[in-house]
Amino acid sequence: METNKTPLLERIGSSIFAKLSTIVVLVLLLLIPLFWVKDLIEERKNRQSEVSSEIAFKWAGQQVISGPIIAIPYQVVKEIVTTDKNIISTKNTYITQYVYLMPKSLDINSVISPESLKRGIYKSVVYNAQLDLKGSFDAIDFNKIDLSGQELEWKNAKILIGLSDLKGLGASPSLVFNQTKIDFEPNMSALNPFENNMIAAIDLSQTKTTLGNFQIKFNVRGSQSINFLPLAKQTKIHTQGNWANPSFNGAVLADDRNITGNNFEATWNIPSFNRKFSQQWVGEAEKLYEIKNNYEISNAVSEGYSSTVEPTTTTESSIATEKDMIQINFLEEVNNYQKTTRVAKYGILIIILTFAALFFTEIIKKQRIHLIQYMLIGFAMVLFYSLLLSISEHLGFNLAYLLAALATIILIASFIKSITNDSRSALIFSGILSIFYSFIFILMQLRDYSLIVGTIGIFIILAILMRVSTKINWYQYDKR
Repeated sequence: METNKTPLLERIGSSIFAKLSTIVVLVLLLLIPLFWVKDLIEERKNRQSEVSSEIAFKWAGQQVISGPIIAIPYQVVKEIVTTDKNIISTKNTYITQYVYLMPKSLDINSVISPESLKRGIYKSVVYNAQLDLKGSFDAIDFNKIDLSGQELEWKNAKILIGLSDLKGLGASPSLVFNQTKIDFEPNMSALNPFENNMIAAIDLSQTKTTLGNFQIKFNVRGSQSINFLPLAKQTKIHTQGNWANPSFNGAVLADDRNITGNNFEATWNIPSFNRKFSQQWVGEAEKLYEIKNNYEISNAVSEGYSSTVEPTTTTESSIATEKDMIQINFLEEVNNYQKTTRVAKYGILIIILTFAALFFTEIIKKQRIHLIQYMLIGFAMVLFYSLLLSISEHLGFNLAYLLAALATIILIASFIKSITNDSRSALIFSGILSIFYSFIFILMQLRDYSLIVGTIGIFIILAILMRVSTKINWYQYDKR
């Protein structure tokens, strides 16, 4: 007695439940190449970051402009106790401490000119900035520190400004202090309140009660962002430049900002209440903030700052971090890798919707589509993201998305026509794919509203599929 054994693939193809289960497994398998695509995007993104770091290293890194502050030295006797063979001996030694004084007022005016530098297919944003710092210092209030003023070495006072990457200096900054022009020099001493310091010697022996006014001018180069550490009792920062996509971050929002076309302008007014330091304090040479490397501002190693063990000589809070600064980032006009990453996150959704549309087409047209053909269509949709990535590196994201979507739609539509021998089915399916890819592109443009628009869109698509499913006699199909 002979029995007709139906091949396994044919049984799978003739059973709705079995075929749906197999399609689900196929969708899960397609997650593997999607993961590879995302890994490729991340690799190219990291490569761009490496190139940007190389350009920044040769041009100049992110700049932090700090100060100025005044440091006046004085000597303190410290007793050192030593024990040698049960013999206790004491010795006095002198250590240098400083009175630190913040400005009473500081006006920073900056004109920034960003531009893009290219290396191969990668770009990095760099800038030139013209800086003009004006302000004044008040006299020291000796009622707030345990000093009389006689101990201070007024002739050896120093005025310091900080710049995170000295390679960005085009020329030595010019300082005018009380109508006297003084040259800044690289700091070779242990007095390093900032990451990199420029120091100028000033003689305060004649101006102890009224320390006076200052003006500092210099040009600086940098990359990606410029940062200001406000230290004065009242700091005003005004910036202007020619860049269409500046991002204003940091401790305080701008009081006034205006972005028109390719130009921007912003102003901050910052009182000392937002500052982590006293107007004046005494202690040994310490850092006010610390940078992890040339390109990234980081929290200081120590969470707290203390000038000395005496209560009257400590600062009021911790060391300054990037959160205490005013930061202006110069973003690229289009971040291709970020947008491609966002599109790739919807990859599995597009595959599921496409397979659902393909399955309903198979049911309605009564035209069986083999699982291998499902797999080939799935691979074509995965290849869309590689096309988008590679083309966007040369032509930009929007044009790359259009070309990659057209290529994928034409490829799949022509494949559907070959399978069904029906031009109408191919046109309908190409229209469905066009709606899907247009829907994802619109979501990319709606940053704040992408979630609600995406959710409503998926809800509408699900409602359409549910409506179509009610027109199909699923049990009759299973019997056939």
